[in-house]
Amino acid sequence: MRVPNTQYAKSGHVRIAYQVVGDGPFDLVFVPGFISNLDLTWDDPVRAQVWTRLAAFSRLILFDKRGTGLSDRTGGVPTLEERMDDVRAVMDAVGSRQAALFGASEGGAMSMLFAATYPDRTRAMVLYGAFAHFLSWITPPDQLEAFLERLEKNWGTGETLASFAPSLLSDDAYKRRYARFERLSASPSSATALIRMNSEIDVRPILPQSEYPRLLSIEKQMLMSTLKRGGT
Repeated sequence: MRVPNTQYAKSGHVRIAYQVVGDGPFDLVFVPGFISNLDLTWDDPVRAQVWTRLAAFSRLILFDKRGTGLSDRTGGVPTLEERMDDVRAVMDAVGSRQAALFGASEGGAMSMLFAATYPDRTRAMVLYGAFAHFLSWITPPDQLEAFLERLEKNWGTGETLASFAPSLLSDDAYKRRYARFERLSASPSSATALIRMNSEIDVRPILPQSEYPRLLSIEKQMLMSTLKRGGT
């Protein structure tokens, strides 16, 4: 599949890089996790297969969050609310009135906040490896500083796979690709700052007051089939 063009949406004073793939009957916004890089997405055959299959039944909207990948770096660490509103800015740029959100990891919390803030623009939501409270599910408070120290020291070497995908740590080829992905997605200091910001995520208070629509059955079946075949 031809790599899609990268364009930029303006969110306040920040430019957010995005791509649109496919022309299916509904919009699907993939909200990435910790780091991402749109250019490198298509160099990973597994990830490219997932995006291609998702785009087969939707208009797939991909973007890099502010501070990562091809999007603008910012002077300070963005809040979850600022990053969440970048989703709205990208949707506005592509003329998407309503979309299903596919949130992975940190992107799950962003998706939950978006759905609570813009319920009329949320068609449905899919959460994958997501969390509502970082310190309960990812790293306990007493282990956070040690985790950040290891991350900054080893950033760009692929060693962080031990925390994010330990089963792939022994795959030398994948580790080299992931090391490059780290370097081109964020600097060591930016990565630790982003994790520190993530450690403050707690969207549990919005969960009881929010109702999240489900994907239509045929869309859900196609999505689950894509994940099972392609992985993430």
